[in-house]
Amino acid sequence: MSAMPPLAPTAGPRSLVDRVKSILLQPRSEWVVIDAEPATIGSIYRYVLILAAIPAICRAIRLSTVGFLHFSPFWTARFAISSYVGALIAVYVLALIIDALAPTFGGHKGQIPALKVAAYSATAAWVSGFFTLIPLLGILALAGALYSLYLLYLGLPVLMKAPADRALGYTVVTIIAAIVVFAVVGMIVGRLTGMGAMYSGYGGYQ
Repeated sequence: MSAMPPLAPTAGPRSLVDRVKSILLQPRSEWVVIDAEPATIGSIYRYVLILAAIPAICRAIRLSTVGFLHFSPFWTARFAISSYVGALIAVYVLALIIDALAPTFGGHKGQIPALKVAAYSATAAWVSGFFTLIPLLGILALAGALYSLYLLYLGLPVLMKAPADRALGYTVVTIIAAIVVFAVVGMIVGRLTGMGAMYSGYGGYQ
């Protein structure tokens, strides 16, 4: 009996729920689907606008309701908005870094593929933002951020056409460069909120 042929990419973009489930549970095959999908900056950012709100809102709720220190609604609203805007900026900046570094690691430059990698690899970090509502589960939010780095590692060779044997170096250099940029974004957000914590770049403070 001959082996079954690989499944062809689905026609048209996935729904948000299907995209989240697929990128988290079947990342290798989902990156192939994402690579084949037609997309624009607007269509990618529709996804980002929804998911990036999760950690910003959840952290604001936690600061206003959980623990010994309760911050004012005005302060938590300012924190949520600043963190959210910072996350939107961070995704675009990460895409610029991915695109600029592609030739160095044998990849192909492309604004849309780079933005796809930046946006969809952040899914785990954003979804795990729900865990910040419960202090004892905060470690799971960190696990989500680490899983997003793994998604980044898987997505780079598929969308940016970099050789698989150079994907690890591509990922490491991208992360190092991004940390510098995110630190600047974090300083700006910290000044706006009066909070000097480290900003993750994916949607809020850790």
